[in-house]
Amino acid sequence: MSVQPSRPDRTDATVPARAGAGLKAEHVEEILTSSADIGFFEVHAENYMGAGGKPHRQLEAIRDVYPLSLHGVGLSIGGEQPLDKDHLQRLAALNKRYEPGLFSEHLAWSTHDTTYYNDLLPVPYDKATLDRVCEHIEEVQDVVGRKMLLENPSTYVAFEQSTMSEIDFLKEITRRTGCGLLLDVNNVYVSCTNHERSAETYLSEFPIGDVGEIHLGGHAPDVDDAGRLLLIDAHDREVDDAVWPLYEMIVSQTGPLPTLIEWDNEVPVWSVLLAEAQAAERILHRASATGLQRAV
Repeated sequence: MSVQPSRPDRTDATVPARAGAGLKAEHVEEILTSSADIGFFEVHAENYMGAGGKPHRQLEAIRDVYPLSLHGVGLSIGGEQPLDKDHLQRLAALNKRYEPGLFSEHLAWSTHDTTYYNDLLPVPYDKATLDRVCEHIEEVQDVVGRKMLLENPSTYVAFEQSTMSEIDFLKEITRRTGCGLLLDVNNVYVSCTNHERSAETYLSEFPIGDVGEIHLGGHAPDVDDAGRLLLIDAHDREVDDAVWPLYEMIVSQTGPLPTLIEWDNEVPVWSVLLAEAQAAERILHRASATGLQRAV
């Protein structure tokens, strides 16, 4: 893959503690012509692993104006087999080319032998998996040359072989690797609903000091074989009313953090996606004002 040199005229790479949105090709022209007031854009790394073409021309135009967050979805951090070296090198090249302010991946697996699944599959929380995930994260950070954020998963099943909680698993990963965390609040709500646990309790125990970015997205209701409510992390609609208070609870403790609105399926017109980001921005402003009052 040919790597373009960094452009000296691009905006500061630092992602501000504002709301951002996932970048969609159909929105690029409107974003640029309207000079949209938004904190940053996040892109899926795998959509930009070609050497050039229209996707890169669009991303370069956005990157000249807005900070970027680079979000990987296909590295299979939790997989049993070694990381794909070519994929990892392409991730490193993208980081060098676009200098994103944030870089993240998922606590999940998506490959087996030569098969690639279009899903982010859960891992058991045991010592063998912990050792493997830590080894993979250290390899990623060494090759890419920067700190990575790891996203908490949305889960639908629990493993009998798990010997620790998800919270303890994440805490140990950050302790051993020095990586940060990407807190997906919708994933928390989905998982806790599916496992009949308290999302508030989960968040109260989450290592929020390691969080470098927050995700918000929509989920779809379904039912399992027993007729019980099952939530699917669908990214195909607005943030649910039950998720906003959880988000406000977190940022009231942490202060403002970069917050992404994810909407990857049934993508709406730009004004709808921007309105979701603006709703998150209002909560960030309240958190900032509360923090200032405490400081005084």
